[in-house]
Amino acid sequence: MVSGTKVLVSGASIAGPALAHWLRRRGAEVTVVERAPELRPGGQAVDARGVAKEVIRRMGLDAAVRAARTDTAGAYTVDVDRNVLETFRADDDGGDGYIAEIEILRGDLSRVLHDDTRDGVEYLFGDRIARLTPDADGVDVAFEGGDRRRFDLVIGADGLHSALRAMVFGPHERFVRHLGRMMAFYTVPNEFGLDRWLIDYQESGTGRSAGLRPIPDATRAMAMFSFLAADLDLDYRDVAAQKRLLRERMDGLGWLTPRILAHLDDTPDFYLDQVAQVVMDRWSSGRVGLLGDAAFCSSPLSGAGTGLALVGAYLLAGELAAADWDPEAGFAAYERRMRPFVEANQEIGRLHARSLDVGAADAEPCSQEWLADLIDRAINGVDLPDYAGVPDSWAPAGPPMTSPAMP
Repeated sequence: MVSGTKVLVSGASIAGPALAHWLRRRGAEVTVVERAPELRPGGQAVDARGVAKEVIRRMGLDAAVRAARTDTAGAYTVDVDRNVLETFRADDDGGDGYIAEIEILRGDLSRVLHDDTRDGVEYLFGDRIARLTPDADGVDVAFEGGDRRRFDLVIGADGLHSALRAMVFGPHERFVRHLGRMMAFYTVPNEFGLDRWLIDYQESGTGRSAGLRPIPDATRAMAMFSFLAADLDLDYRDVAAQKRLLRERMDGLGWLTPRILAHLDDTPDFYLDQVAQVVMDRWSSGRVGLLGDAAFCSSPLSGAGTGLALVGAYLLAGELAAADWDPEAGFAAYERRMRPFVEANQEIGRLHARSLDVGAADAEPCSQEWLADLIDRAINGVDLPDYAGVPDSWAPAGPPMTSPAMP
């Protein structure tokens, strides 16, 4: 296959547009299809740490991403009477600590990536893949809107509940691993005097928590809730049922919870879902591949979903181009490079989930040396090849930085 490879990407949140950026630079013709009618605003704050920051730099988007940051100075954990228990600062651990130096609302990062790619990438909003018919030379795609087209490769970057994954690889239950918890996010008026500091309250002995974090619009704040819910069967598109569930599970929680819940019906951007991971033996089948949460969701508790999407996009496009767009070779090389990095971040997510469980204090602690090594592998444990021999229509200024390889 030569330059001009036609690639269809499903999903226009973060992984999809990031992949579109790199595919376009490698010479592919890219179409991104998104079932939502437009970019979805808001969402939880997402982070870029370690090697993911280098990917942003290589994209030439460091300034744009930093300009859209939440600019969170740090975080306080508090008790029910609002007394500060712990303090974390954004410059801890070189900006890669509990509060990352680069922290941005999911919707804001999506907008930056879309703005960067919209002139060279075809975006189809309000549509989705209805049927795929792959053969040895390509994939025939029927869209729900009625259009029929042929592509060389199709990539699913459509999130935890990936429709493309279910279509090609099998039902969600085969790959989704729930971590026994649910999280909710939505914006509220900033009537709480919140400045640049995130505030987190965790109720002892129940596994429930509530929090507020700053966002770029200082007149508003992001509400955050978390509670235990083992294998709860809830339609992730039934927002009314989700709000009822949140009210039920947060009933009686102290701190500022009643005041935050009072805005639940007025918020424009409510989101609730199970904390889960996606575990798959392989992320490709023939000419169809997966990226981001669709392939290897690590859960919000890992703090790494965005980093995995950005790094995965860089490697997937690079390895496909390096393999002269041969899907078998390109997908295999992408998986070899990404899998140890993914597994380290998924382990971080599982450890965090266990630490929040009721009775977690009685669990056997892990050694500090082992934990420090795991955290380092989760932040920096993947090599970013320069792909010097691969076509690149544009390159950012400055020499590339090669990240340390996995031990």
